[in-house]
Amino acid sequence: MVEMTATKPIAWRLYKLCGGVSDALGRIYGHARFAREISERDATLRRLTRELYPDLTVSSGPFRGLKYTRQSSGSTLLPKLLGSYESELHPIFEELLANDYSTIVDVGCAEGYYAVGLGIRFPRAEVYAFDTASSARQLCTELAELNGIAERVHVGAFCDAATLSEIPLGRKALIVSDCEGYEESLFTDQVISKLAQHDLIVETHDFISIDISTKLRDRFARTHRIRSIKSTDDIEKAHTYHYDPIQKYDAATRRMILAERRPAIMEWLVMTSKNANERNSHDR
Repeated sequence: MVEMTATKPIAWRLYKLCGGVSDALGRIYGHARFAREISERDATLRRLTRELYPDLTVSSGPFRGLKYTRQSSGSTLLPKLLGSYESELHPIFEELLANDYSTIVDVGCAEGYYAVGLGIRFPRAEVYAFDTASSARQLCTELAELNGIAERVHVGAFCDAATLSEIPLGRKALIVSDCEGYEESLFTDQVISKLAQHDLIVETHDFISIDISTKLRDRFARTHRIRSIKSTDDIEKAHTYHYDPIQKYDAATRRMILAERRPAIMEWLVMTSKNANERNSHDR
């Protein structure tokens, strides 16, 4: 029937109309299905959070014992409570924790996982935390209060090169940056010259602009020793991360718990001051 009428003008207009209606309904169904899956996933994650961490306390990792709120800003909550969040960096943090940092700066602090966690681990350090989202700043303030260090955590909105240059970094600071590609504009040559004695962990976002990491390596090469750490895919985590609290779940559920939902394999540049390294070698 279709073959016989497809060349007829009236029939063809009808078929085109049917096709347009079908495409529109398909898009509506696809959007509804996606929304339903996200809602079901989030409901499952809330249930798992209640099962695993009713007291909302981080159970392992460098910030074990950190008391948490029920929200995470811009990233998933369960990996932070489990202690698996960005665990690729755990050896780096254990190494850097040997330093006596006078100041912690967190650019893109979200709800304060690093700002407050590092503030606890460095009890004499002043912490400067920045995020452009007002909801994130509120959560960071609440997290600092919940963990009893609010008097040392200074929360601000936008940190540009001028703002970073004005922070009293003291004898030695650790700067943590996760600012969604803005790192290319933040770490100018002028700013880097002022950071020569300080250490940094910068998450680069080459999926936004493909040569960000290359540019930052070039800019920091003179003053810092640079190491690259790559993130682990969520599927790989489900197969290889062995945390006792989640071993009872199947692989699909472990993936859901561990997932950090990154858009690509990410890279952190760990940059430690050459000045400090040279001074230490002279001291020895």
